[in-house]
Amino acid sequence: MQFETVIHDGTVVTPSETFKADIGINGGVIAAVAERIAGGERRIDAGGRLVMPGGIEGHCHIAQESSSGVMTADDYYSGSVSAAFGGNSTFIPFAAQHRGQSIADVIATYDGRAAPNSVLDYSYHLIISDPSPAVLEELPGVFARGITSFKVFMTYDLMNIGDAGMLDILTIAKTHGALTMVHAENNEMVKWMNRRFAAAGLTEPKYHALSRPELAEEEAIHRAVSLAKLVDAALFIVHVSTRGGADIVRREKLAGTKLFAETCPQYLALTRDDLDRPGMEGAKYICSPPLRDHATQEGLWQHIRAGTFESVSSDHAPYRADATGKFMNGADAPYPKIANGMPGIAMRLPYLFSEGVAKGKITLGDFVRLSSTNAARVFGLDRKGAIVPGFDADIAIWNPEEKRTVTLEAQHDNMDYSPFEGIEITGWPELVMNHGRVVVEKGELKAGRGEGRFIARKPVDTGAMPGHRAVEFEVAARYGQEIAP
Repeated sequence: MQFETVIHDGTVVTPSETFKADIGINGGVIAAVAERIAGGERRIDAGGRLVMPGGIEGHCHIAQESSSGVMTADDYYSGSVSAAFGGNSTFIPFAAQHRGQSIADVIATYDGRAAPNSVLDYSYHLIISDPSPAVLEELPGVFARGITSFKVFMTYDLMNIGDAGMLDILTIAKTHGALTMVHAENNEMVKWMNRRFAAAGLTEPKYHALSRPELAEEEAIHRAVSLAKLVDAALFIVHVSTRGGADIVRREKLAGTKLFAETCPQYLALTRDDLDRPGMEGAKYICSPPLRDHATQEGLWQHIRAGTFESVSSDHAPYRADATGKFMNGADAPYPKIANGMPGIAMRLPYLFSEGVAKGKITLGDFVRLSSTNAARVFGLDRKGAIVPGFDADIAIWNPEEKRTVTLEAQHDNMDYSPFEGIEITGWPELVMNHGRVVVEKGELKAGRGEGRFIARKPVDTGAMPGHRAVEFEVAARYGQEIAP
């Protein structure tokens, strides 16, 4: 058999195995995995390095306006390039609906931003902030397009859809096999804390972390899970930042709830002390949920090792530290008026590899699951996330010994800072391939603008999760009234 490309002399890593093998690629697809493969129009020497599925970034904000009108610094070109330099071959940014927008207009807007620019394959998670009857009627068309995940908010006045709105979205998502993602923080707790701090004149960046209590996340996670269980719908908790929140996820998973979750590198690498920097430097570290403390970091690592989280995602939210981003409301704005979010799409995998694999906190198999395989399964990318014949040739070759100090220049994004700058990293991706195309090789971009493809995704796979059937529906059925949740 003839191959267009052969990757040879590599150490292939899967979620369960590590072995020496060559990979043959034709038409952008893995055609063979074998001990030795001869030939190939192009032969790529892996030099004994680690050959893994390319990363799948499942949580990032690219060319997206916030509810207050702030546009992220990265468009689909710079965002995809940054992702690729960080070892990713596919990403799923958000397409955000704001109040009054139709879903058709939202999708058309993001198609116009993504298709001409992305160097990587991409899809969208649809953010819903206005679940009006007209909007709900549009959602089946979104599923037909292959956009099979939504995100809703339990905080921010302009995004919070309330418990009833969540139930409506969860019910429709269940009907069509879609996955509902949720930003879980108790909005009233946060607003109450903000009023208390404002009354005391405590508005510097460091008070942001204190204004969003751990209990606000934990209560909202519990409530979101309860809403999902009422209608037996699949739910994904994004950016879990507390040990208590992770404990809830773990307990509910053991009970069979259709539940998935992630955490993010910033909650593992940084603490609330980073907000307490001179002047307004702490504003660079404002994100929601906020950074916590070292004890929380250890608790999150324990949950990563235990398999509580499907993924470690970047939550890349690139707002520059200037008037176009963080300080759109002034250079001395109080913390509630500073844009929430930090960049990190290029550092997600190098940090996870360095702190996790290189320091012995997780295995190579864990890294593959957390970086790619689980995201492919959960988000319906059924031809990605594995080095298997018939799958897309989305591959990353890693040098596990390479040491680097993080710099802003190495991020290849449109930001003016990196929260990870100065951190020492062990392990780095040397080559990234997407659908058989070399995108990054030895520090050089090889792909062109707009070469990435939109990927239609399959329905959520809840596997053997038994889910939850509310007893009230069972009783109603005995009364002769079948009420479908």
